[in-house]
Amino acid sequence: MSTLAAVAALRATETGRAERLTTVRHTHLDDGPFVLVPLTLAGEACAPLAALAGTDRERPTLLTVRQPRDRAERFRFAERLAALLLPYIDQCRTAETETYTVGRGAEKEERRRLLRAPQLLVPGGEGIAYVRLLGRLTRLRAVEGPYAVDPSVPALGKWLTWFADRAEFTGSCLLQALTRLLSAHWATGQSPAEDSHLASLLAWIDPPDGLTGAQAAREAEDPLRFPPAGPATDVVFDQTLHDLMSRYDEAANGRGREAVGRQIDRELRGQMLPTWELVWRGVDLLRELPEGRHVAERWAYDRRLFSEYAAYLDEDGRPQARRDHAVGAARRLARMEEAMARYDAERAFDDPLVMAEYELSGEAFTGLVVARDEDRFAPGTRPGSMVWRPTITVRSELPVRLTAGKEVKCPARPGQKAEIVEVVPDCEGHTVVIQLNGGFNRVRKPPAPPGTLAEIGETVTYTSVDPKSMPSVLPAEEDTPWTHGGPPKPYEPTAEDAEEIWE
Repeated sequence: MSTLAAVAALRATETGRAERLTTVRHTHLDDGPFVLVPLTLAGEACAPLAALAGTDRERPTLLTVRQPRDRAERFRFAERLAALLLPYIDQCRTAETETYTVGRGAEKEERRRLLRAPQLLVPGGEGIAYVRLLGRLTRLRAVEGPYAVDPSVPALGKWLTWFADRAEFTGSCLLQALTRLLSAHWATGQSPAEDSHLASLLAWIDPPDGLTGAQAAREAEDPLRFPPAGPATDVVFDQTLHDLMSRYDEAANGRGREAVGRQIDRELRGQMLPTWELVWRGVDLLRELPEGRHVAERWAYDRRLFSEYAAYLDEDGRPQARRDHAVGAARRLARMEEAMARYDAERAFDDPLVMAEYELSGEAFTGLVVARDEDRFAPGTRPGSMVWRPTITVRSELPVRLTAGKEVKCPARPGQKAEIVEVVPDCEGHTVVIQLNGGFNRVRKPPAPPGTLAEIGETVTYTSVDPKSMPSVLPAEEDTPWTHGGPPKPYEPTAEDAEEIWE
């Protein structure tokens, strides 16, 4: 927990209401996300028990497995979930496309990407783990031979696995957990573990009239009013369900079994409906926040990946391998680290509250422009040449830990390269002289185009954090040296892959 997050948590405890950690929303929210509230059978990690799913807030679709220990019932559940999710994905695949450019110079290439991508929302982090497990256990199912399943089942598994894989990349909005989204934007007076309880978290953020966040959170712990958000169920409910399933198995005829089955359905719907409503309430709260500047850019990248994976399924269609090979795992880890660094930097550029954390750590400073030299020229790289390099002088009342020679950027002018020339401390603060090395709309001599040079009296922030920093370059897979096993072989599904168990 950062220093500011700790302060916000203390303030929330004092005021009785959650404190904002951000000034904007740092995630994309689709106009029609697909919400999935799953439940599993107690004691088994991925034995599907039920789910409320769909894009219609008022009319969720109920999926139940009246006897989760029946293997055929489990795959019928997957088949019914596929009948809901795959058409939603297909709607996105038929959306209009746009052109985007990849690479630079001679390697520049124009490609097409869809204007829409699917977004899957689950109540909490355990929901993401469920999606991953369900995807792993269905994508490799055989559609012919013994224990064959409907072709929609492995298709569902491929997409669920893809969603879960993307959820590991910071900043991706394709699969999101509501508790994580809300915790990233609000601090409560409870522990991070308690924040994983969706009802308690929402109680702190938006308590009912007359109650503090703490009081509302205590009431939200009542499992009768707010059952667990799943996939695990409440232990009292487990006993009720066990009794019903026993009656279902022991029913004398089909009519009696159907009657008990409908009662199981009602009980399961009652367990999930409060969570379904909480998820949408959380979506409403997030929609009230203005969207950050880089959110659209990250969503465009998500749309690009969705377009590429949809094209891959059309052209190849092989499922994801059970495990990454060593080269793939290393490349994946590097991409995850780059995604996290880029997301952190973009959040700071979009949000002064997030940037304040970098000011505390000495990676940024804010001050008032007290002077500027618009007509300054400095020696260029060629002997005897002079280049236009205006400077601004910034006065900060707080300590500045960045030193001369450090390259910095200003969130207000992210395309402008700058470098600290001098830092002069005194008893009342620091004076910083900053040389501007570009960002003047290709103008190479004064005057600077309007808005490109900070005015005297303007408050500016400069930081060493750069969301556009170049990522590390790894060699292509075909260039993997023999010392590292050589180029990895492409994955080919085998009959053994389909022998995974539902645990």
